[in-house]
Amino acid sequence: MKENSGGGPTDIIWEITYACPLRCTHCYSESGRRPSRHLKGERLLELTDALIALRPRNVVLAGGEPLVVNGVLDVARRFTDAGVRTALYTSGWNVDRAKAEAILTTFQRVAVSLDGTTPEVHNRIRGRDRSFDRAMKALRFLDEASRELTAQGVAHGTFGIDCSVMRGNLDQLDEFCTRIAPLLPAMRTLVFGLTVPGGLASREEFAEHELLDDEQVARLTSRERTRHLRSLAPAGLSVMVDDNMRLLMRPDDIAANGVPPVLQVEPDGDVRAMSSYLGTVANVLRDAPEVIWERVAARCADPFVVEALGGVRTMRDWAAAARRLDQRFGTPADRARIAARTATDLPARLPARP
Repeated sequence: MKENSGGGPTDIIWEITYACPLRCTHCYSESGRRPSRHLKGERLLELTDALIALRPRNVVLAGGEPLVVNGVLDVARRFTDAGVRTALYTSGWNVDRAKAEAILTTFQRVAVSLDGTTPEVHNRIRGRDRSFDRAMKALRFLDEASRELTAQGVAHGTFGIDCSVMRGNLDQLDEFCTRIAPLLPAMRTLVFGLTVPGGLASREEFAEHELLDDEQVARLTSRERTRHLRSLAPAGLSVMVDDNMRLLMRPDDIAANGVPPVLQVEPDGDVRAMSSYLGTVANVLRDAPEVIWERVAARCADPFVVEALGGVRTMRDWAAAARRLDQRFGTPADRARIAARTATDLPARLPARP
């Protein structure tokens, strides 16, 4: 496994909780539909220190909704004090003006998930009424706080929008640049990330109705499309299109380049060997770093994994492979949750816009 010069992963993604006010149709962690598992008090800080001991350069706090965790700002400050850059991924559901300023002065980067430029589209994808309004309020609070902190000469992080691109919002990307971005002059990043088949997004129904097909993926990730989106956006805004194909973890790529130096950590310290697929192999609080690395590498080289992912050629192939891996390496509780998934988790399709 490739490591940083200090002997650990360069990046850690910590799903600090599976509690979430939303019910996103594509959620890879199925947050809000399972026990939150997040730690509290000293135990939470103990896991923070264990992650710091791995000497990463960057830590992303994700979930679930990290801002529902009491002490999440203390956790972030602990990372920062140790020289680790921290990022926050949030739905914006419970961000007010004071919290906006607090997270900007605590995290180096804040990303708000916004999956539509209209309430109809965003709320449909995110599974909750008012989620669009709350996300937009959070973005406006972050914009206001950022401009005021800059005027006061106070150091603070940047904020941006992360959009998970699927068929249901594919026709709105231009509007993110022309209608949403101009409302937020202090915003620095707008990222369009391809929705990939992990968790709920691996379901056959989702793959059929919402995952982009291969032609759509090719158009979205073309240089021409990225240049077009950047031409529509306000000056100074960084617009990126991410195909997220690294999350596939192709066996050939791993054999050639090693396991990516990114550690996926669940709320209680369990380590997922492959971020897009179920199956934990160790626990940061219990296992030595060298044991973690050995088990992660062993899972990636497992013959079942190599066979399942080696034949992936299309998005539907990828979704089918993800389902196989989840069934093989998931816990009994995981498999019971998978069996309980229903087509009703997919909201009704919106009519095409003229």
